[in-house]
Amino acid sequence: MNYSYSYESTLSPVGSIICLLICLAVLVIQIVAMWKMFEKAGVEGWKSIIPFYNSYCMCDIAMGNGLLFLLSFVPCVNFIFSIILAINLAKAYGKGIGFGILMIFFAPIMYMILAFSDAEYIGPQK
Repeated sequence: MNYSYSYESTLSPVGSIICLLICLAVLVIQIVAMWKMFEKAGVEGWKSIIPFYNSYCMCDIAMGNGLLFLLSFVPCVNFIFSIILAINLAKAYGKGIGFGILMIFFAPIMYMILAFSDAEYIGPQK
């Protein structure tokens, strides 16, 4: 038997560089949006760029208890928890459940809307 494996990239080097630059631009915009969201909530913006700590702060902003972010490490529970977090985050900024559902599917865009619109942080809603 002859096992022959070959891999051919469908992107040219220029296409790869363009894709990388687009991804980096989106990443920078997301960092700025999350920084602004944190500042609207009265949390220092630099906390949004620290891994795991930003999840803690996001849970604190949305639900009032930062330690709930530990639920995101539990298999199967993390899926349901992310839905609840998105809806609670939308409510904390004065938006409705519909906005929270859109946040589940289009989080980067919705974070930018929360950050750069006139949405006010009103705190965790019960």
